[in-house]
Amino acid sequence: MTQHAQVEDPSSEEVYVDDVTDAEAREAAFRERGTVRPITVVGNPVLHRECRDVTDFGDELATLVDDMFASQRAAEGVGLAANQIGVDLKVFVYDCPDDDGVRHVGAVCNPVLDELPAELRRLDDSNEGCLSVPGAYAELPRPDYAVVRGQDMRGEPVVVRGTGYLARCLQHETDHLYGRLYIDRLSKRDRKDALKQMAERTPRYETVPND
Repeated sequence: MTQHAQVEDPSSEEVYVDDVTDAEAREAAFRERGTVRPITVVGNPVLHRECRDVTDFGDELATLVDDMFASQRAAEGVGLAANQIGVDLKVFVYDCPDDDGVRHVGAVCNPVLDELPAELRRLDDSNEGCLSVPGAYAELPRPDYAVVRGQDMRGEPVVVRGTGYLARCLQHETDHLYGRLYIDRLSKRDRKDALKQMAERTPRYETVPND
């Protein structure tokens, strides 16, 4: 069985990944093979620079993705980028519901976000948080629809789309791999407030201390 089946959007010739079918079983298989790793936090250099492209789609990548799913679940997250566990590679995983409560599970290597046409740029200003800024939340406007293009774990082209909360997740994780945290998109005042929230709270999962 392939990891992803692909389905066609009846309103478009574009082919999107099916990240819904067997979502629970696929996530469990990844996670059970993986090892939980501590989460890097804001200030760690690996979070603040663009990651390297994935070029080797072999066993090391498979092990990394397993560990990412295990680490994401342990930290109770819905998405995780490789640099959040200290690995300088462009890959993220997600286990995220859309706004209809449908669960989406997948992994994307070398992701690039589509630039949306103006008619699709409806902004959602919901709260956003990040495992690498533990305990902090802030309102951040983002488009409520997102399309990410990249490669799957075998190196094959893949296109993922999401609406609402899932769209926010896809944008957030892609940002990570280019060295940008969500707090970097905030005003100076809101960023300062988010860092204050983080300083006042104890993470509920293991983190990597900054030197």
